[in-house]
Amino acid sequence: MTGHDRSAVDRARDPGYSAAMDLIIFDLDGTLINSEAILLAAQHETFARHGLAHPGREAGLGVVGLTLDIALMRLGGLPAPDAALAETYKDVFGAMRRQAQTDAALDEPLFPGVAETLAALAGMPGVKLGIATGKSRRGAEYIIERHGWHDLFATVQTADDAPSKPHPEMILRALAETGAAPGRTAMVGDASFDIEMAVAAGVIPVAVSWGFQPVATLVALGARHVLARSTDLPGVLGLQASAPVDQAV
Repeated sequence: MTGHDRSAVDRARDPGYSAAMDLIIFDLDGTLINSEAILLAAQHETFARHGLAHPGREAGLGVVGLTLDIALMRLGGLPAPDAALAETYKDVFGAMRRQAQTDAALDEPLFPGVAETLAALAGMPGVKLGIATGKSRRGAEYIIERHGWHDLFATVQTADDAPSKPHPEMILRALAETGAAPGRTAMVGDASFDIEMAVAAGVIPVAVSWGFQPVATLVALGARHVLARSTDLPGVLGLQASAPVDQAV
């Protein structure tokens, strides 16, 4: 029986049950992992190979979270998605990710406090965790494998499963898979697309302050909470801290 299946009376009688939330969904790039270096490097190399001028760091980070073909189209100011451009990016990014195994400059580390926050949330009865990312399924699985998150997330939504953010389909699929109620679900992200997606799906939009887009933009789009630190998330969502759990994240 999932948390969503339990009645309000059952929840109230169970002191170990976290009454505030059913599901917390996280974006990856710019929210859980700091992938700025490798993403920008891959964009620059891809554009150079196609004779295109890269419009700069702010623009490059501003499209992170969109499905790859749409992100590159917007970044290049193109009238339509370019399949060849996307294929080049995939090749370049794959080579850079292999290079990152020995080149720390291309690493994709977790942001400070992320491991501790996920471990705390994972130990809270009734709370499920999810991912909604513009990465491909393969890209998301790489991150999950790298950090030992196999049993941590109840639902993982990727660019292979739904239309690009900010379309709400990723969140709607996550709700259906977990039985979570929209009003008891949060979407945590750093991009305008995350907040717009959350608003469209009727879940709680939570912005992070350390990501790739300005906080003011996220607030203007409807972010209900802004995290100064990832470890603030349980308190912001009204979740009670639980005993530490032995789970590698």
